[in-house]
Amino acid sequence: MQLKELLKYLQVKETVGDTDIEINGLCADSQKVKEGDLFFCFAGANHDSHADMLEITDNGAVAVVCEKRLNSPVTQIIVDSGRAQIARAAQAFYGFADRKLKIVAVTGTNGKTTTTHMLASIFRSNGHSTGVIGTLGISYGEKFISPELTTPDPIFLYSVLADMASAGVKYVFMEVSAHAIYYDKIYGLNFEVGIFTNCTQDHLDFFGNMKAYGECKKRLFKDGRCKTAVINSDDALGVEILSTLKNAVSYGLKNPADVFAVDIRESLDGTTFVLNLQDELYEIKLCLTATHNVYNAMAAAACAKIFGMKMSAIANGLFELKSVSGRLERVAKYNGADIFVDFAHTPDGLEKSLQSLKKLCAGKLYCLFGCGGNRDKTKRPIMGKVVAEYSDFCIITSDNPRYEDPYDIISEIEAGVKPTGKKYVTVSEREVATEYAIRLLEKGDILLVAGKGGEQYQEIMGIKHSYNDNTVIKNIIGG
Repeated sequence: MQLKELLKYLQVKETVGDTDIEINGLCADSQKVKEGDLFFCFAGANHDSHADMLEITDNGAVAVVCEKRLNSPVTQIIVDSGRAQIARAAQAFYGFADRKLKIVAVTGTNGKTTTTHMLASIFRSNGHSTGVIGTLGISYGEKFISPELTTPDPIFLYSVLADMASAGVKYVFMEVSAHAIYYDKIYGLNFEVGIFTNCTQDHLDFFGNMKAYGECKKRLFKDGRCKTAVINSDDALGVEILSTLKNAVSYGLKNPADVFAVDIRESLDGTTFVLNLQDELYEIKLCLTATHNVYNAMAAAACAKIFGMKMSAIANGLFELKSVSGRLERVAKYNGADIFVDFAHTPDGLEKSLQSLKKLCAGKLYCLFGCGGNRDKTKRPIMGKVVAEYSDFCIITSDNPRYEDPYDIISEIEAGVKPTGKKYVTVSEREVATEYAIRLLEKGDILLVAGKGGEQYQEIMGIKHSYNDNTVIKNIIGG
């Protein structure tokens, strides 16, 4: 694509050099520059890529988008914000492929992954070609791309959307994180439906407080970005969002809603309930347990109906989803006990999973968990208190300590456990802790291994070591 053509879609302050040149690709990582790239410079949290000009041009960049004039041998496009222009450029460079797709955005602290997979199951089971983008990776057709971020950076995101369109995908269900909204990663995307699941404590290390976090979530539903919205009316922020929208469908169990459920029956094998989908009734059977999955199913069903899906098709698609990796996933039985793996890494997510399992536990409820390093520290004692209150015994261990000392993280979790007087142990090595927890189990017990879910790594001092809770559990029990 000619640079001069691409510039028609950018907000440019000044151009220095020739724009009648061919652009072969876009790049924002100085270590990944290829011959013929247009490079975007901006200041990140730890590094300003303006300082990498020599490396960028030596590696083949033929032009740069930057926020100030540089000593550069290649064409410079001066803009106010390099980061803000990436999505604009990527959308145009990849031929506005997003406009050939019907895209659904799912945002919220918890429930994004399960809701997108429920939607994919509904649409796939009814013959539609779909794509999923989120925490568990990117999947469409026979392709699977391992996860890096919940919402990919714009260049990669738009390239994937272009490939999806070429592969015949019609519907795309994508998780949209608060960070993605904040950094304008989804700039230019318009969504057929935007789903809001909930807003509970998380990411306060980045946003500072819940108000700022919530305001960021609300941005997804402003300026007509979502043609129709599906909103949780039992969530305080959801109520706020609903009050600002004309074209919205509400769902909930406590407050008045367009979509709700009655006669909810939970078991270790799944959940059944009667769904009232805008006055149309149908019995739903899920292979997933817990009330929070009823919420996810209501959101998915409401969205599917917006696209014209029949109730029988929605019910069939929901039933066909047997599990979602690491989302309150029943992964093994040992000594007559059940073992679940869950991504629950927030106080609310952990509480909801433990509440559901407590109701179904005939014996003792055990919980093994930790908290991630270099993230919101304020939730650590809160999560400790939640686990102590709901479980009979807790095993505090490491999650992804990143650059923190695991013992410091464990100590902060203990601050929430100790006042409850509940028994617990600390075992810093997660695999050792998991084996210890499993050996405690007797018939009727339940063990919840929480925090990492379907992750395939454990991050320690900047290195991602291969690690998966499900695999570790099966290795321990010989399954």
